[in-house]
Amino acid sequence: MPSLLLSRRDLDFLLHEWLDVESLTKRERYRDHSRETFDDVLDLAEQIATEHFAPHNRKADANEPTFDGERVHLIPEVKKALDVFAEAGLVAGTLDEELGGLQLPVVVGNAVFAWFQAANVGTSSYPFLTIANANLLLAHGSEQQRQTYVRPMVEGRYSGTMCLSEPQAGSSLSDVTTRAVPQDDGTYRVFGNKMWISAGEHDLTENIIHLVLAKIPGGPPGVKGISLFIVPKVLVGTGERNDVVLAGLNHKMGFRGTVNTLLNFGEGVHTPGGQPGAVGFLVGEPHQGLKYMFHMMNEARVGVGLGATCLGYSGYLHSLDYAKGRPQGRPVSAKDPASPQVPIIQHADVKRMLLAQKSYVEGALALNLYCGRLLDEEKTGDGDEVRARSTLLLDVLTPIAKSWPSQWCLEANSLAIQVLGGYGYTREYPVEQLYRDNRLNPIHEGTHGIQALDLLGRKVVMQGGAGLQLLVDTIGATVARATAAGGEAAELGTQLQAVVDRIPVTTATLFSTGDVEVALANASVYLEAVGHVVIAWIWLEQLLATEGRTGDFYDGKRQAARYFFRWELPRTGPQLALLEALDTTTLDAQPSWF
Repeated sequence: MPSLLLSRRDLDFLLHEWLDVESLTKRERYRDHSRETFDDVLDLAEQIATEHFAPHNRKADANEPTFDGERVHLIPEVKKALDVFAEAGLVAGTLDEELGGLQLPVVVGNAVFAWFQAANVGTSSYPFLTIANANLLLAHGSEQQRQTYVRPMVEGRYSGTMCLSEPQAGSSLSDVTTRAVPQDDGTYRVFGNKMWISAGEHDLTENIIHLVLAKIPGGPPGVKGISLFIVPKVLVGTGERNDVVLAGLNHKMGFRGTVNTLLNFGEGVHTPGGQPGAVGFLVGEPHQGLKYMFHMMNEARVGVGLGATCLGYSGYLHSLDYAKGRPQGRPVSAKDPASPQVPIIQHADVKRMLLAQKSYVEGALALNLYCGRLLDEEKTGDGDEVRARSTLLLDVLTPIAKSWPSQWCLEANSLAIQVLGGYGYTREYPVEQLYRDNRLNPIHEGTHGIQALDLLGRKVVMQGGAGLQLLVDTIGATVARATAAGGEAAELGTQLQAVVDRIPVTTATLFSTGDVEVALANASVYLEAVGHVVIAWIWLEQLLATEGRTGDFYDGKRQAARYFFRWELPRTGPQLALLEALDTTTLDAQPSWF
């Protein structure tokens, strides 16, 4: 029976028939790999996800972490699954061999981790954060910090977090008040509170390595004064408990298997070395913390988009399986009430909902993997120009890769519930939990509105608009290939190009008044419109990859592409018109009117 987590056939198509990941094995970094090794690690990931992560997904949801005043309790299956994950070497899937890594391409690593996010997003959050933590320290930490903290993470002995938000500041990082006081021995003492810290306290690993944003007294105001610190739960070398204290657990509607915490630093419960404050170690240079943290945040944003995709994908597969096996009703043309009922997948409206889900989740997965391919180009591409272009294009795509799946794969989960009808919103069926889990992703790692401001306020205007122009040119190159292919591909390419041509015009119009508030007032509409254009482009790419191939799988791909172009891409017309009108309805609304 095919998996109800993800479609391996789709992954094979995207990796091998579209992105040609085997060609990466010609590069020095990946020369020890082959298609066989890529397929083997994907097989292993599916097996571990299916046997060790998926079985306790519902149990972890029903039995969320508890705190007895001394320690956090999780169901035992979580640690068992994470131990298997670590023993398989998957924490270090894309890391260097010298660190014990498998040195996989990022695009393959993303496909591998997708299995775990689809199987159990709560349990997979622990390695998700640890891997991102390790990658940040590899990029910006000292050699001593890499050896002290990254190696045990790779081995699965340590785990990691990211500590940004504070109760009073939320996403407004310029308002963080956590402070780090320098000491004579070169360390710092950290004082403050951090909120919404996933994986912030548990006994799953020997140690938890917190990456904490804090301000050194006397530094510049706002975000320019933020520095980044390693604050371990247990001080390495002495085994002494650091002054990091769990103040309480947050109880979310989804991701219930992931312990979510409010942490107090320097509260005085523990006094390492007999002094107040949590011991912290500066990462890199002072006052560069937000720049360093963006390394982890951007990785996490693409990862959140991938997680949202996987939850939507699993919901789609569950609803598809249900629709094929649930007899109900008869064709509208049937006149005999005694005739046999038909599976609901034969009803046009159910096919509409399934096509919508398919177009969302398969389009989003393709975008997620494309972003992974860009990271590989950034790391191993042929020449500085190729690498720089990959970095720039990934910068533009990151807010879309995070937010578009978080919005539209959540919609896929909603449609999955609808396909199941009355059973859909009962807890006896998994689509109810999948929806609750996915509802967190429009907020995780920067809300939809923050990603919109990032795209319109920063990414498409940076370097004089070079990022936007690169996106337009990249889509244009696909359209040119579609034109050369002729037929339906050419028709869809023409449709896409007409919308793409409007985006630079709309962008220029938004900034034409010189009023930044007017320009950014409807940024979320801009993000949604450009996001739909990007997914249409990705579907055109997939359509071209099916050229000359026959069979139900390829016919399904072509039909999903048609659906997206006929039903979804036209949404952008009214959206771009609204933006070009410089509408201020939302901006002009006064608080007293609500």
